[in-house]
Amino acid sequence: MSSAPLAPSLEDEVQPRTAAFYRRALQALADAGVPFLVGGAFAHACHTGIRRSTKDLDLFIRRDDYERAAARMGAEGWRAELTYPHWLAKVHAGEDFIDLIFNSGNGVAVVDDRWFQDNAQAEVLGVPVHVVNMEDSLLSKAFIMERERYDGADIAHLLQVNAERIDWAGLLERFGLHWRVLLAHLTLFGYVYPGERQRVPLWVMDELLARLAAESRQPLPGDPHVCAGTLLSRQQYLHDVEQLGYVDGRLTPASTMTQEDVALWTEAIPARQEAAAGEADAPPVRP
Repeated sequence: MSSAPLAPSLEDEVQPRTAAFYRRALQALADAGVPFLVGGAFAHACHTGIRRSTKDLDLFIRRDDYERAAARMGAEGWRAELTYPHWLAKVHAGEDFIDLIFNSGNGVAVVDDRWFQDNAQAEVLGVPVHVVNMEDSLLSKAFIMERERYDGADIAHLLQVNAERIDWAGLLERFGLHWRVLLAHLTLFGYVYPGERQRVPLWVMDELLARLAAESRQPLPGDPHVCAGTLLSRQQYLHDVEQLGYVDGRLTPASTMTQEDVALWTEAIPARQEAAAGEADAPPVRP
């Protein structure tokens, strides 16, 4: 079992009331025997030393453990809701909340048993916890490429601090058929830190570039009219699937999402909600 190089306790990042909620929730889950991993800004600080304020606490759990976790949260007097059934639930205590995450928003990074192997230990507000591994953190961040949020810098910093400690074979396995996304981030790492690009093992780049060369010479897939951009941004490629007739990449075997999941996740886009609210408030058109 390894120890995190940095274990900020969050006292400086959250208000005392919020800290009390977090502390009690973490202890409640631990006492109930529900396995969880701390991720988000806290894990990123542990892995990189970069501290930043956070509006919530991200806890990663297996989907099969959600009902047990929700029951324990309810017993503490808090409200648990399965906000997005394909990937995320929330626990509310007044204005404060905790995210319980069991997948990625695009349905690609399912939290499974592998996530709970050889995790670093740290403390959050005095409670001993385990932290999401660098490889799983990198995987979950790699697909976040929205206009309002892009996690590429987080990945560059994870690599810059930890390149020699990463399980590179395991990382390639985690990305699977999404290896092009990994190659893109590794290419950008060499651009961001030109004097450190050799820290990514040469065999990793050779492997990914060999895949790229081989794939470029292969015939097109059976259905080339697929837009996988929706796996990177839930909003910026809606034109392709709604107006141009592309098959949504989230509705292929690349993702675990269903049509209902996609619809719910799309409806939650702030711009869509604002547009819908505007239409509802508009005066009726008189004939």
